[in-house]
Amino acid sequence: MALTTNDPIADMLTRIRNANTAKHDTVDVPASKMKIAIANILVDEGYIAKYDLVEDGNFKTIRITLKYGKDKNEKIISGLKRISKPGLRVYANKEELPKVLGGLGIAIISTNKGVITDKEARAQGVGGEVLAFIW
Repeated sequence: MALTTNDPIADMLTRIRNANTAKHDTVDVPASKMKIAIANILVDEGYIAKYDLVEDGNFKTIRITLKYGKDKNEKIISGLKRISKPGLRVYANKEELPKVLGGLGIAIISTNKGVITDKEARAQGVGGEVLAFIW
């Protein structure tokens, strides 16, 4: 039986962070539309190799395949941080979209045009809820 969490996105980021630190090849995360959108961004930006949707009875799970450098000691993801939390939402309009490590990382923004990176949000001229930073 899966435990319910108040912040499923933070749970997903923590699972990826822990699996990355423990040098696992894959990590399973309970699926939701928002998490699939985040996984899509991570694949597009080259932070994870791929993800698959696995159906286990009534539950859908995202199986994320992590990506490492030449050997497993070289991490592609050096940091994941949840920004907007259920107790303290963080929003940014198009003028104040955050830059992660001076543009080296990405910010994942939930906008009315879907879940996109900070670069795409700047290009589209939209703001939204700042979900997470990845670098």
